Amino acid sequence: MSKKIEPTSGKPRIAIAGATGRVGSTLTSLLASDPVDVVALTRRPDAARLPVGVTAAAVDFDNPKTITDALRGVDRLFVSHGSSLQQVANEIALIDSAVGAGVKHITKLSSIGPATRLYPLAWHTEIEAHLSRQPIASSVLRPSAFADILKRRVGSQASTGSWTGAAGDGRVNFIDTRDVAAAARIALLDEVYPDSQRIYHLTGPRAWTMPQIAEELSNLLGHPVVYKSRTLDQERTALLAAGLSPFVTDLFVGLDQMFRDSALGETTSTFEELTGKPPRTMQQWLSENIEVFRK
Repeated sequence: MSKKIEPTSGKPRIAIAGATGRVGSTLTSLLASDPVDVVALTRRPDAARLPVGVTAAAVDFDNPKTITDALRGVDRLFVSHGSSLQQVANEIALIDSAVGAGVKHITKLSSIGPATRLYPLAWHTEIEAHLSRQPIASSVLRPSAFADILKRRVGSQASTGSWTGAAGDGRVNFIDTRDVAAAARIALLDEVYPDSQRIYHLTGPRAWTMPQIAEELSNLLGHPVVYKSRTLDQERTALLAAGLSPFVTDLFVGLDQMFRDSALGETTSTFEELTGKPPRTMQQWLSENIEVFRK
């Protein structure tokens, strides 16, 4: 009968790949208060602003030995890589180096959604498949759409009374970054079996359409805000004309396509079951970030 994983010596040592990102920075701060040793994997250790007690280790994806060296003595690894053309190669390099270094449990930040050719979901699918084949315990976090997306997609446009997109009346469940980090903390601290493979679908309390979010912004800002829908082709043309790169444009248009199709509209109770508290609401997130939409 297999036994649950125990730390190699003393306190568990947890490495965070993506410690300066949206989820990773919040997660690192949470873990800094736990009885664990935390190491942040970063390309620029000298520039990393980390909580007291968290150490930094330099990694260079062009030099795989730096990854293996940074992971030596680590019990658990959190993998979160920003969307980029190198995401698949870099996350697979982290997973392979972790296996080689003797890491016992990997938690990967992925995304909820269907099997698709659209990025970054297609990248996550490829990385998840690779992770599933490794002789190591794994946990995959699949959050719904991050509420922070609205800062960039809507932002100051709301102050003019409208914003545009190609989501139509599709339903989207948004989740607060802090809730994803809280779930990641629990997944990392949990004592799992060596052959454990877990999936967590994380969402907010309900799904929203863009017109409903516009209505909520109208109430908070004190003036009408409307959502103007256009086709995917029109959205792509507008984003490119606004100076966005083809890569970022494809990501945004693909996201709107999934929003339009309600592909990210699922609502689960996983977060509350995992943490014992309800996820933050969209109204709460908008209220806390309303200044972003006033500029």
